[in-house]
Amino acid sequence: MKNRREFLRKATLGISGLALAPTWLEGAPAIIKNYHKNKTLIEGVKLGCITYSFRQMKDQSAEAILGYINQAGVTAVELMGDPAEEFAGKPMIGFNRMDLFMLMGKERNETITEDEKKELEEMRGSVDSYNQEVAKWREGADISKFDELKAMFNDSGVEIYAYKPSTFGKLNSDAEIDFGMRAAKALGASHVTLEHPSDDAHTMKLGKMAEQHGVSVAYHGHEQQTFTFWDTALEQSPNNALNLDIGHYIAAGNTDLMELITKQSNRISSMHVKDRQTPENGKGNVIWGNGDTPIAEVLKTMKDNSYSFPATIELEYQIPSGSNPVTEVKNCYEYCANALSQA
Repeated sequence: MKNRREFLRKATLGISGLALAPTWLEGAPAIIKNYHKNKTLIEGVKLGCITYSFRQMKDQSAEAILGYINQAGVTAVELMGDPAEEFAGKPMIGFNRMDLFMLMGKERNETITEDEKKELEEMRGSVDSYNQEVAKWREGADISKFDELKAMFNDSGVEIYAYKPSTFGKLNSDAEIDFGMRAAKALGASHVTLEHPSDDAHTMKLGKMAEQHGVSVAYHGHEQQTFTFWDTALEQSPNNALNLDIGHYIAAGNTDLMELITKQSNRISSMHVKDRQTPENGKGNVIWGNGDTPIAEVLKTMKDNSYSFPATIELEYQIPSGSNPVTEVKNCYEYCANALSQA
């Protein structure tokens, strides 16, 4: 476990030499403080975060991500695929992913300019070439590196309950899908997550492959979510599930969120939490407590009914001046903890 030992050595050195250490080691004292300390369950509700929340941090290595998680005080995560696969030796991409994410977000929100559209298309062309290289790498990748990554996270008191790699799309080969599910198992994840493909044949395929691997496939949605959005996939396989996003659900104008959670509680693998406004109020993604998403009510329902699926913090609002994603994830975690303590 060479990488694990090196990580812990760096964390220890960081306590006495943060001024000389890399950026990611700013969280080292928190790493040591939280070592083997599990605060995952708050009032019986499992709280975690998706590591996408830290996408604006400069260092996106798995070791850095773990440092951010510990500093934020979180002990359970939905892990994005890039840091995990790069830890396992995946070829590095030749451009800044943050630029790609930003442009994709603008496209989704219909705020993208013509020049930005051209830039996004150029990036997507680069992504296509890169994906071919990565697909070849996955054919011979060493799964034991994911065992090592799980151990590194566990040694720091962090559980990986979900995994979100880019291996489950319609353009991915069966070998890549198989690889993604085997990696999830090695990481200890109970389920993988992906954007709903809006393709019944593909959700059928993923569900059946998931049955073979003993994992679930949880489909995420944005503003296309409705009360019946997941019904076909759920009928296709017992291993198909929901990765419900309550903020997007409210921003879509739906008014039956609590009914949906009650109905599908046994098929929700995990649930993204963010605070968004209704269409009447502008659909904004806002600092928690300022929007229309009934976060506290949802958490209370989870507590009262002993729902076991995790509530996953997803940081998407604009970071306030003087703050950073780690601080804001911590604030969101404390918001949830306070809501549960008063429920």
